Amino acid sequence: MPPSSPSRSPPPVIVWFRDDQRLGDNPALEHAVATGHPVVCVYVHDPEPRESRPPGAAVRWWLHQSLRELNAALAAMGGELTVLRGPEQQVVEEFATGIGAIEVCWNRRYSAARRETDAAIESTLKKCGITVSTFNGHLLREPWTVTTRDARPFQLFSAYWRAARREYAPEPPRPAPSRIDFFPVRESATAACVNGLSALALEPSAPDWAGGLRETWKCGEEAGQRQLQAFLAGALAGYASGRDIPAMHATSRLSPYLRFGNLSVRQVWHAALVSVAHADHGTGKPRAAPVAGANLDKFLDELGWREFSYYLLYHFAPLHQVNFRRQFDAMPWRADPEAQRAWQRGETGYPLVDAGMRELWHTGWMHNRVRMVAASFLVKHLLIDWREGEAWFWDTLVDADEASNPASWQWVAGSGADAAPYFRIFNPVLQGQKFDPQGDYVRRWVPELARLPSASIHAPWLAQPAQLTAASVRLGHDYPLPVVSHQHARTRALEAVEGLRTLGA
Repeated sequence: MPPSSPSRSPPPVIVWFRDDQRLGDNPALEHAVATGHPVVCVYVHDPEPRESRPPGAAVRWWLHQSLRELNAALAAMGGELTVLRGPEQQVVEEFATGIGAIEVCWNRRYSAARRETDAAIESTLKKCGITVSTFNGHLLREPWTVTTRDARPFQLFSAYWRAARREYAPEPPRPAPSRIDFFPVRESATAACVNGLSALALEPSAPDWAGGLRETWKCGEEAGQRQLQAFLAGALAGYASGRDIPAMHATSRLSPYLRFGNLSVRQVWHAALVSVAHADHGTGKPRAAPVAGANLDKFLDELGWREFSYYLLYHFAPLHQVNFRRQFDAMPWRADPEAQRAWQRGETGYPLVDAGMRELWHTGWMHNRVRMVAASFLVKHLLIDWREGEAWFWDTLVDADEASNPASWQWVAGSGADAAPYFRIFNPVLQGQKFDPQGDYVRRWVPELARLPSASIHAPWLAQPAQLTAASVRLGHDYPLPVVSHQHARTRALEAVEGLRTLGA
């Protein structure tokens, strides 16, 4: 018998996966399944987006692994992920009409460029008679739901976060569908279909620089859940203080899973609350206080900073391009390619900064405390435009997203919302002595200094000659001398910002 005509089968509903690469707590997917129509799961890769930023190299690496895991999860339920390549508006329209879709569902995005793209796609699909349904799958509260009393957007994190949490509790996360009725997609449905993820060329090949990323990370929804549970069972108990110690595994390391939506923020939020409230089965008493209180609040505040970053992304000019505080447009940034390369390579002569930059290159991630110190060094010690550093992090961080990355850089630079004062200039030596007192973090990432005593490891240029000899360190040969002295850099930076005031900026 000839195959059944597609017109005799119920028309499909398309779920367009974006930064929500999971089955659990995925509102768009849940809605599509609930319609009772067969489902098509789609990812669209646009290698050259016209309006938004193309992803950096480290993000592309994670994306490949994440999509592979998503496809495997769908395959276990009898389906697959259809991968399309090309301009989003053109590809989605052609695919939806080509397979006779009745509806397209997605979870919303928040930058101006992506909102404009989504609005154009929605308009086109509706003209074709295709329903569009959109959902919040990425944030606790969407940006337009939190405003000042006069309906203006907040510009300070503390005020925003108080308002966002006032009389509001995030909805509990929803489970993954137990069953999905998949619609079979022919390869000829559209020319945009690709044959396997390898066709997207997301992973590096020549050279293959991703060995350290593979050693460090397992990607996807299951790996994200394992990381979440490991954090809640361990490091959360000392999070408020331990998170500042880079040699400790005291941070959550959940940021890339949230970036790609391998975990939803609602899943993380509720899992943390449940972890703290969970009773000890042996005594029936609540878990001991160290997990609660300051540790939980600090962790939830970090989720709040992520929310605030997306809030700024939605309400204001492109964060990666425009100074939030426009007076910084007159900042006399320096062009210093040699010093900038030294910073990128972890060869500034300041061990804590160099350790962080090398950790970044090897793992695609950097400890949060060290991120602040390394970013401050570029902007204030070297007086190089924060956008140069943001672009480097955009290319090298596996958790680089369009909101948190530029918002955090602007915070450090002093040009952002709720920014650290520009005159607050991190001393990388004192930061190292305070947060890496034994030098364990530096020894891990700057092994040429490993044999120096702890008292000298954060300022090797001040070490006694005998100490350097015993440690086999020749400054300027085995390890660089500082590219700039801290005092000179501090004076120069303060003079630069004072010049802004003089200009009336």
